[in-house]
Amino acid sequence: MIKTIALVAHDNRKKDLIEWVEYNYKRLLNKKLVCTGTSGKLIRQALEKNLPEGKFTQEIVLLKSGPLGGDQQLGAMISEGKIDLLIFLWDPMQPQPHDVDVKALLRIAVMYNVPTANNRSTADFLITSKLYHSDYKPILIDYSSYLNRNV
Repeated sequence: MIKTIALVAHDNRKKDLIEWVEYNYKRLLNKKLVCTGTSGKLIRQALEKNLPEGKFTQEIVLLKSGPLGGDQQLGAMISEGKIDLLIFLWDPMQPQPHDVDVKALLRIAVMYNVPTANNRSTADFLITSKLYHSDYKPILIDYSSYLNRNV
């Protein structure tokens, strides 16, 4: 089974994400990558730079930019079981005009028990785990009882 990894970064963290991708590109090969907007274009360039000419066959799905709906597209993919791992380097110091979308994306990742890294250290731990190379299926919590509450 080929893992699908979502890679996202806020503007002030794109450099960190690209450095991380360049350092870990061998671990990302043969994985399906899903990226929002500009992050995806930069990741494609970084991977092409590290691979011999003509050898780039990496599948990279480019979604819309986060503020233009990319975060919501990614959340939908998570809820459909199409994302195995989320690397989202968000900027804790810069207010984002789409903070509600970011919060919704992180909420969906937690609800669907998708391993999520919000910094490079955690991303390193995730892709060096023995589970990264296995057919790991996260245990899902049934939240349907929450829908029946009279609030």
